[in-house]
Amino acid sequence: MDTDQPSAVRPAAAAPLAALPPTERRNPASLELDRLDTRAILELINDQDATVPAVVRGALPELTELTELALRTLRAGGRVHYFGAGTGGRLALGDAVELGPTYGVGTEQVVGHLAGGARAGAVAREDAEDHAPDPDEPHPPVRGDLVIGVTASGRTPYVIGALRAARAVGAATALLSSDPHAAAADFADLHVLLDTGPEVVTGSTRMKAGTAQKLALNAFSTALMVRSGRTWSNLMVAASARNAKLHARAVRTLVTACQVTEQEARDCLERCAAETATALVVLSCGCSVEQARAALARSQGHPWAAVRELTGAAG
Repeated sequence: MDTDQPSAVRPAAAAPLAALPPTERRNPASLELDRLDTRAILELINDQDATVPAVVRGALPELTELTELALRTLRAGGRVHYFGAGTGGRLALGDAVELGPTYGVGTEQVVGHLAGGARAGAVAREDAEDHAPDPDEPHPPVRGDLVIGVTASGRTPYVIGALRAARAVGAATALLSSDPHAAAADFADLHVLLDTGPEVVTGSTRMKAGTAQKLALNAFSTALMVRSGRTWSNLMVAASARNAKLHARAVRTLVTACQVTEQEARDCLERCAAETATALVVLSCGCSVEQARAALARSQGHPWAAVRELTGAAG
């Protein structure tokens, strides 16, 4: 079917409206989007996606500050909370949930809050973002916690309400948004700006804005976990090996890190109740399970520090 239309009836590019966040403005590069063939559409999307990593790179100073703030929060016994709606909220919730199988971290340290509740992760509840969070929802922020709002537009009422409530109880606040003039920034101690600009399809923030949020959240939480001692070199050691995939990964980790056989790694994991970090300390130091657990507790979970203490190694 020929979709060409006379230029006189093609929609004209609207002038950018200063009142709109960048993600809601029209992208000049995609004004002829509906006239392109499939390959051209994909190339256009890919070209726009290629701009996102540089945006995240530009936000690394603020991401560094946010990670250090989160690290201080966890070390002081506080928790890190994500609050978001729509795409940003689902990405943030997923990031929080994935810290469990990857690093053994649950809601005692990182909590994801999604407008509409966890069920909105599978079935969109876009109306829920128009209201502040329910103060009775599980795991509310308290004094000493850190609350991170995630919203592309920077003006989602759910996120603004969460940041406002966090300040009221004495929690630190931060914002990830794609708007340099985000209204929610008024309630944040730190604004991590991911200015990805207009989307290929106007307002479809699951595209560039969502990609930037995903990259930023992954970088933030991974750096936070590494700085919290939940890796040995670049190996996962903090998650319990409670399913077949995680058990196999834990065995490989111990074989690689401790230069033992697979059978020795499996036997040690069994003695350590599938606690990979404990097994690593036992195999590295030749100590008992109880000694390894005690050393890990004294080192706040840092395997390298626990091994150094038990072996008397310097540096």
